[in-house]
Parts: sequence; C-alpha cells; structure tokens
Amino acid sequence: MNGASREALAAAREQLDALTDNTSVDAAQLADELAAVTGLLDREGSLRRALTDPAKSGEAKAGLAAQVLRGQIGGEALDLVSGTVRSRWSRSRDLADALEELSYGADLIAAQRGNALDEVEDELFRFGRIVTGSSELRAALSDKGASHEAKASLLSELLGGRANPVTERIVVRLVTHPRGRSLETGIDALSKLAAARRNRMVAVVVSAVPLSDQQKQRLGASLAKLYGRQVHLNLDVDPTVLGGITVRVGDEVINGTIQDRLDEAARRMAG
Repeated sequence: MNGASREALAAAREQLDALTDNTSVDAAQLADELAAVTGLLDREGSLRRALTDPAKSGEAKAGLAAQVLRGQIGGEALDLVSGTVRSRWSRSRDLADALEELSYGADLIAAQRGNALDEVEDELFRFGRIVTGSSELRAALSDKGASHEAKASLLSELLGGRANPVTERIVVRLVTHPRGRSLETGIDALSKLAAARRNRMVAVVVSAVPLSDQQKQRLGASLAKLYGRQVHLNLDVDPTVLGGITVRVGDEVINGTIQDRLDEAARRMAG
C-alpha cells in the first residue's frame, strides 16, 4: 500500500489493538466477521468503491457501512469497519486488503490471549513446508473446481486435533478465500504479521542437520544483535543445503557456515 492507504491501515491496526484490549471482546468472532466483510467487498465492487469514494465525507461512508452491515455483524466489528471507511484510501481494493489483515490480526490476538501465538506461528510454518513439499496436496487445496466445503473437510482431516484451533481457522480461510495469491504466499504474510505482534522479525532457517538448543540460542542472539530486534526462528532441515545452513530474513539471505559470519556482521554493525 502507498500514501493514504498506508496511513489508513496504520490507524486501523491501532483501532484493532485498542478494541481488543478489552478482553470481553471475542477476538475469534471479530475475525470471522471481518473476514465476512472482506468477502462482501470482494464480491461487490460498487459497494467497495462507494465506501472509498474520496468525494464522500467520512461520516457519509460510515453511515453507508452501518446501513449495509447493521444486524449482519456485531457492534465491535461494525465500529471497526466504520472507522476504516472514514479514512482515505488510495485504491478501493486497499480497503478490502486492510480488513482481511485485521481479520487475521484478530485471530492472532485470540492466539496471543491463550499464550499460543508461538505455537500458531510454528504450525503455520510447518504446514507451509508440507504444502511446498507435496504437489498432490497443493493441487488439491488450490483446485478451483473443488468446493470450499470439500477443501475445508480435507483440512479438517489433516489438522483436526493436531493443530491449534486458531491455526486451523486461519489455514481454512487462506485456502477457501485465497484472494488471488498462493497458499505459500499467504502463510508467509501471516508469519510476518504474527511476528509483528511481538515487534519481532522472522528468520527462516534451513540447515543440513537439526540445530541444537545452544546453536538456536546463539543464532537467535546474533540475529537480534544484527537487526536490533527480537528474531523468531522458523526451522527446517534439508540435507542438501550447501555450506550447512541458510538463513533468510525478509529479502536478505545468508548462506554458509553462519555463526562466525553473523558474529562478524554484528561486530561491524556495533562498530
């Protein structure tokens, strides 16, 4: 997002945090309702354009949102949607994208309340790796001819009782409403969103052999020193990795036998 949309999204995130500071707000229900509004805006382009029309006042757009949505979603979700449509958006699609992010943010808040955010992050990463490694599963989950119900049923067989309920909800939504992106891309975006809830970055670490607890601690500390913030490690094992290990943080990739290289980089940054 650019310009006005970026500012509007930042304000919407703050509104979500303020709303969910009240523990009486059901974050999981809020997530489902915001996802439903996202789907409505995806289907109804004229409504989406009306709610982002720069010629209309913020109050007029909030009134339209209330007229369409009152009785369909709860008061907290309606307040949040009304706040977002009062803002200015550079593109009409940006509003739907923002509400989708808020819906996933609410799910992650539900996980955080249950002290399960780390668990959900790890499960999302592992599921992403499973999908990447199985062309058959990827084809089944991305089949445009399969119904949402069939895909949800398949995911229930795969994840039911084996994953946190928040993880299952998020994955089902990603698969049944991909909004033009791959499942791997969606999971990667959610991993970053979950990390942002703790003001930390995500490092995808692929090693030839499993790392020991001491190695993980040293790697995490070195990356935190290098980037100036906490770094969550998503770990995977691939015996074909050259040099023993690969670390990807955002668009930056570090290859090789990394500890000395990371320590040296951290010393240079500190100097």
